[in-house]
Amino acid sequence: MKSIEEIAVLLTEQRRKLGLEQRDMYMRIGMKQQQYQRIEAGSDVKLSTLLRVLEGLDLELSIMPKGSKANPALSDSAIQGQGEAPKSDQLPDDGDDLGFWFGSEDK
Repeated sequence: MKSIEEIAVLLTEQRRKLGLEQRDMYMRIGMKQQQYQRIEAGSDVKLSTLLRVLEGLDLELSIMPKGSKANPALSDSAIQGQGEAPKSDQLPDDGDDLGFWFGSEDK
């Protein structure tokens, strides 16, 4: 997304896909038709308002670096549930860092 207008178009399309009228948004998210109309018209909104609208439209917000099509931090195996976190007994001991954090490190 590069502009507020693009977001407004996406919200309008999703609302229509769900078979909702603008006035129906009041029941879904507690926002009057006039307020919601302004959002679909491309009015600037607070992030909290956008998140409320997205929830009501069964959408979620994703933030990723420009130019990327998917989240590179998620590998295919992690997405499929195959990438499990290591067990605590497999993690290296970092006990030597305690001196740094608590000021008892040898100087």
